[in-house]
Amino acid sequence: MASKTTTRKQAGTEESIINCLPTELIEHIFFSLPASCLLQCTGVCKKWHKIIRDSQFALAHLQHAPSCTLLFSPQGSISGKLYPSDAVIFDEAWLPSKSAVPVIGPDDRICGSCNGLLCLHTPTSMIKIANLATGECLHLKKPTRSLKDDHFSFYRFGFHPATKEYMVIHFFQKSSPLTVGRFNVIQVYTLGDEKWKDVVTPESLSLNCVKNSGVAIVDGTMYWLAEDTGSDWQHVVMSFDLGKESFARIQLPAVDLEDWTVGIGDDRHYWIMEIDGKVCVSTAQSLEGMLFGKLQIWTLNGHADQRWNQKYIIHHLSPFARGLHFVHGGKIVIQHHDSNLYSYELLGKNFEIELSKMAKLLDLRPRGEDGMQFYVCVKSLVPLDVYAKAAIVHRPKHLEWKLKKWEAWEQDRLMQEDVWRTMHQIEHELMVLKQRMILEVKEKTQHFPDESQQRINMEVDLILQHMQDYPEQHPSPMLRRLNWVETMQERKKLAARLEKLKVSYEAMGASVDRALSCVRASDNLD
Repeated sequence: MASKTTTRKQAGTEESIINCLPTELIEHIFFSLPASCLLQCTGVCKKWHKIIRDSQFALAHLQHAPSCTLLFSPQGSISGKLYPSDAVIFDEAWLPSKSAVPVIGPDDRICGSCNGLLCLHTPTSMIKIANLATGECLHLKKPTRSLKDDHFSFYRFGFHPATKEYMVIHFFQKSSPLTVGRFNVIQVYTLGDEKWKDVVTPESLSLNCVKNSGVAIVDGTMYWLAEDTGSDWQHVVMSFDLGKESFARIQLPAVDLEDWTVGIGDDRHYWIMEIDGKVCVSTAQSLEGMLFGKLQIWTLNGHADQRWNQKYIIHHLSPFARGLHFVHGGKIVIQHHDSNLYSYELLGKNFEIELSKMAKLLDLRPRGEDGMQFYVCVKSLVPLDVYAKAAIVHRPKHLEWKLKKWEAWEQDRLMQEDVWRTMHQIEHELMVLKQRMILEVKEKTQHFPDESQQRINMEVDLILQHMQDYPEQHPSPMLRRLNWVETMQERKKLAARLEKLKVSYEAMGASVDRALSCVRASDNLD
């Protein structure tokens, strides 16, 4: 009791010493801590809670938070089995996470990531804004009256650094004889407002995005690719300034046709993305879904004068790479045709990929490239309760996977946990049996002849060899849901453990029979 009292006094003294420091110095110390640690610190005292939960501190903490990579996989049916939406987060060292992202529901689709917030499209009438670190969520009503006209690809999410506002952007088609088949309105919702705002495009501009080409939001401006038959690329970059609510067309750089292999992989694919805080466009030839030849990446260095610089020319893609690729943290991430995901160090502006030097990140099976998306994200403290007073924003309810179509998935997951429990119980019983067997053998054989004792002890040693490496703790994480990659790994581990247990039982049974034969033989001699 005295030691506990002393510990409490020491902790209280240390807390008092820290709180004597200027608030600016405390904030400076907190800047170096990750969001997960700071969330625990909010319970230390009122002063720390006030500092950490302050929106200005949260915004400043973002400047020190390391960025990570989120690989999102949408829900879908594969070989007749329904898989939920899920995500794998890679840290700075490109190590994949094991836990599922709790704010992502089984039917959700990600529309954007910004400052640690995810914008999630749900199959209901709500758009969900969720903090990746805190788990806080806000629901806001979609602008569409009919869910039949609603699709996740019509939404984007961004942040304007000048106004410090978060915005959800919705591409919308207001019907008229001149606008059939294309979007002509952008609807904008600013978190904290009470309604969506319509921004009508000039008739000369097309808002239609090139399918599966991506959208980038950089410095408060949204960029996407639209078709333009009059240019070399057959595409043009469209931009929308979130603050000024103005549109612009940006011509793509001239294409050197000598860089393209004529007759093989004539289809070109284009993507727009953000790399190192700049808008970039990449393109490569495609042959039966595989990237062919070179992957060329350009950076937009000037919005006003539309200056493009070639950032990378990456050679030797085929037959290695599929369309899914991502550039971040000095590496390019590419999917192999065997569904493995690899990373490669960006060695310069013009280089050739050496397949032997590719670093494997993870196996994407049974899923694959279709619909997968990469996002740069951070673990932040950005609060959402400051927007909760707006009439359109609602506090979320705890997400449960109670939809009927996910019952089989949940049952399968729970069954796997039950098998782990049962196997661990059996292994624990074997450990107890091991201790009991040692005592009983010593007691039973103490009066046997030396030769019989030696033979029996040899057989017992063989039995114990099959029982010595079982863990004392439950090997499966019971308190968290695994992501789909780690779930597959757990299934493989479980299958291997079951097979090992089966082999151990068979070998142990044979050894027990031999040991009993030795005991009976010794009894007959007596």
